Amino acid sequence: MSSSKSAGGKARAAALTPEQRSKSASNAAKAKVELKKLPMATHGSDNRPLILGDVQIPCYVLETGERVLSERGLTAALTISRGSTASGDSRLTVFAAHPAVSAASPTNLVETLKNPIKFKRPDAGRVNYGYPATVLADICEGVLAARANGTLPPNYENIANQCELLVRAFARVGIIALVDEVTGYQKDRARDALAKILEAYVAKELQPYVKTFDATYYEQLFRLRGLKFPPENPKFRPQYFGLLTNDIVYERLAPGLLEELKRQAAKDEKKSHLHRRLTQEVGHPKLREHLASVITAMKLSKDYKDFIDKLNILHPRFGDTIPLDLNEGDR
Repeated sequence: MSSSKSAGGKARAAALTPEQRSKSASNAAKAKVELKKLPMATHGSDNRPLILGDVQIPCYVLETGERVLSERGLTAALTISRGSTASGDSRLTVFAAHPAVSAASPTNLVETLKNPIKFKRPDAGRVNYGYPATVLADICEGVLAARANGTLPPNYENIANQCELLVRAFARVGIIALVDEVTGYQKDRARDALAKILEAYVAKELQPYVKTFDATYYEQLFRLRGLKFPPENPKFRPQYFGLLTNDIVYERLAPGLLEELKRQAAKDEKKSHLHRRLTQEVGHPKLREHLASVITAMKLSKDYKDFIDKLNILHPRFGDTIPLDLNEGDR
């Protein structure tokens, strides 16, 4: 945040009456409680949108299993301006409520669009809005049916053209997905993608030892776990620190990395540090980058739970595997 924005925020806060400040604090507390109750997006990212021809729509899968398209992306895909109308409804809802569109739609679009799905993302501490992924197909079907029967207003023709392009893209993406599923290639494709990631991270041979974990990492870990630092024996590290480091670092660095490092380490004649199995080109640079972020989060945390809460936002774990050695509170 720039200094000018910070100063502006302080000035606005100072201008509030005690009642207004109390109401603002109350609203903030309510918003925090609401956010905590919302379903989390377990899969998806703004950086990996659904691509349909020239259209890109951020999409997510929630912990409930529901597939969601972002409200912003869906609206842009249909070339409809965002914002509310005089009625308070979004322009997208008003468009879907037009008699020509609603009568030709296979579902109750207006009800769906008036009640967007609220959810949260690990990388964003705010409420996100979206719609069921199938609603885009429903809108396109309704618009094209209205055009076919001659009831679509002329000023909606550009939206109808966009819907036609989207439907063609659905067909292309859909047939590829169906072939992949029927032939079993879908699973192999996922395995191949993971194999390429691991190949970039995991070295084929044990690398020479290089000090990787800064002393600050252990100093902060001692503090967050409520342990005296420095210990009487400067080389002392609680045995369970290895389990914590697996969770803090390797489970969050790349998908399947911890399992693969352990598998490779099992081949070693004597026990060695996991980081010696990382490649110099990709693995080690990513590890150092990750540790710098981890140490910053550590310094900003008051205890271990607070640290893990921050880490889960900054660097969520890959996959759903939960090591049984860790207590629930340590995750």
